[in-house]
Amino acid sequence: MKIVVLGAGYVGLVSAACFAEFGVQVRCIDPDVTKIEALRGGKIPIYEPGLDDLVAKNIARGHLSFAETIHGQLAGVDAVFIAVGTPSRRGDGHADLQYVFAAVDQIADEMTTPLVVVTKSTVPVGTGRKVAARLRAQKPGADVHVCSNPEFLREGSAINDFMRPDRVVLGLETDHADSVMRALYRPLNLNETPMVVTTLESAELIKYAANAFLATKITFINEMADVCERVGADVQEVARGMGLDGRIGRKFLHAGPGFGGSCFPKDTRALVLTAEEVGAPTRLVEAVVAVNENRKRAMAQRVVRVCGGSVAGKTIGVLGVTFKPNTDDVRESVSLTVIPLLQEAGATIRAYDPAGMEEAAKHLSHVTWCRDAYDVASGSDALLLLTEWNEFRGLDLARLLAAMRAPVIIDTRNALKLDAKQFPHVVYDAVGKG
Repeated sequence: MKIVVLGAGYVGLVSAACFAEFGVQVRCIDPDVTKIEALRGGKIPIYEPGLDDLVAKNIARGHLSFAETIHGQLAGVDAVFIAVGTPSRRGDGHADLQYVFAAVDQIADEMTTPLVVVTKSTVPVGTGRKVAARLRAQKPGADVHVCSNPEFLREGSAINDFMRPDRVVLGLETDHADSVMRALYRPLNLNETPMVVTTLESAELIKYAANAFLATKITFINEMADVCERVGADVQEVARGMGLDGRIGRKFLHAGPGFGGSCFPKDTRALVLTAEEVGAPTRLVEAVVAVNENRKRAMAQRVVRVCGGSVAGKTIGVLGVTFKPNTDDVRESVSLTVIPLLQEAGATIRAYDPAGMEEAAKHLSHVTWCRDAYDVASGSDALLLLTEWNEFRGLDLARLLAAMRAPVIIDTRNALKLDAKQFPHVVYDAVGKG
């Protein structure tokens, strides 16, 4: 089989490489010439464990190739995947579909039929219908089949999520689209991966509903962490007791500083707006959005409180700036809220992240970027852990504390596990620990 993937960003590149691993002939297209040239040379523009090896392997096998333009690329293609960005639109928060529709117009200019056009990007309910209408308006009578195939890839474990998914969701309406999509996903079907075949609208809503529900779980346990701190309970014990209930499950019950990233913030906002437009407001999701934004700001206030009511003239060391470990993505990261607020309060910031410093430096100014955690601690009046990278869990705490000017640690991820008997002099503030 032969497919084209429009967009060499996170979703597009991972999907292209994984389909190539299935034996599909994949051409990945992106207008960013610098990115495409780098990819042809095996240089990956994003940090994702294992992706560089997968791309290089399938380039060498002849299963994966790259181009800067769609021109002349759709002849003999079974399906074309739209995997472009759908960021929150400035001004109103709706998903910005300009890149999706630009891709649709390019497809219409180049397509030969029959062709399955697949929206892999996260798009609001009703987008698939608009894509179909736009294609047919530009190519009347064309044998085109629109499919919604939302992605459920977690940054840091995206390859495993693609290769071993909980399910594959296919929103489609024709036998031809069904046949093509099942053939593409045949390796997963052989492993008895559930194939959830729905209407276009249901597939589009499944993506938003799933992300909103996971965001709700995170927000719920964060609020329980606040309760724990006031009543003398331990949020990790509470989460474990809840999670062992099969109706609830243990995943996403990890208290922290609030969720960020490329999906949950924009998808919850987009769902709220869509629901309002159709007259079915989602008050629970609205609360999730508001509580999460407030929590990010509250983390800066927490640091000030733990530091005695003021950080003016103090140096705060920050461990981790990405929104989660195993990625270089800082989109909507807590660090982008907390660090500027601490700077406004008069603090000097030293920071280190294993993968995200280059990207974070584009968004944060007047930060001293350090070579490792011990360098961050040097001369710091307090240490703030924002991202639970594995390398932070194994730090030599005695060495870390010895480098600091004052023994104050704010652990927003409960990752360091200080022993009070071993370090009785340390001010250790952990989330949800009464």
